[in-house]
Amino acid sequence: MLAGMDQALETSVVRVRGDVMTAVRDRVAIERPLQIRVRIGDDERALSTTMRTPGDDVALAVGFLHAEGVLAGVGALRGADQISDDSVRVELAPSAAAALAASTRVFVTSAACGVCGRADLDGMAGGRAPAADVDTRVTAAVIHGLPGALRAAQATFDRTGGLHAAALFSPDGALVAVHEDVGRHNAVDKLVGRRLLAGKLPVTAGVLMLSGRASFELVQKAEAAGIPIVAAVGAPSSLAVERAAAAGMTLLGFVRDGGFNVYCGAGRIAGLTDADADAA
Repeated sequence: MLAGMDQALETSVVRVRGDVMTAVRDRVAIERPLQIRVRIGDDERALSTTMRTPGDDVALAVGFLHAEGVLAGVGALRGADQISDDSVRVELAPSAAAALAASTRVFVTSAACGVCGRADLDGMAGGRAPAADVDTRVTAAVIHGLPGALRAAQATFDRTGGLHAAALFSPDGALVAVHEDVGRHNAVDKLVGRRLLAGKLPVTAGVLMLSGRASFELVQKAEAAGIPIVAAVGAPSSLAVERAAAAGMTLLGFVRDGGFNVYCGAGRIAGLTDADADAA
């Protein structure tokens, strides 16, 4: 994060509790635009502008390009720099030119949308990622513990109540990494981007825990990163279930209050088999 850039802003609010009104100071999550610029040789262009919470912007840009299929791996990355508070430049190898030309994203992307601005869904994941690790196993007890562990790691949420989070856990439930943002897809991009920059993709054995619902674009980003299990506090969408099943992933929803639903890939949950899910 750049000096002076925070993730929360103090503001005045009127708090109403029953018929009692009190003027207080509160904090809200910051949302600012981030322009993602891409350079290949002498050609530089603004590829996308996304609304995000400041912090780890380079990782966000790298994760975004990875999910888009523009940046296949760290070998195609020539450099990445934050050139202003709200702008990041990523320099790619000439080999990425064709993938960049195929990525059509010409509109501002809101913090709520991870695929807005695309001309179509072709080329998103769909075989680009390594096959999900079929040997990864987790217990129900580990899954039950993920929401609490995620919530405990959300430092900025404690101050604002206004951020989503994405966390990577090991199969035994140990927290590996967590990122917060006003955008659900931004939080995942930051997490994946940081792993790519560290040379730690694909994630062949791990659980991605989401603080909200599981939508298509979040499953797609997990697939591109090789993450075999996606768990969400909220519900999955129909397209998310279809994408996860086609990729051989495990998708869990409503992971909260001591329970969860398995939508596909039940065989990775200890004590369950895919046949159990089919019979339900």
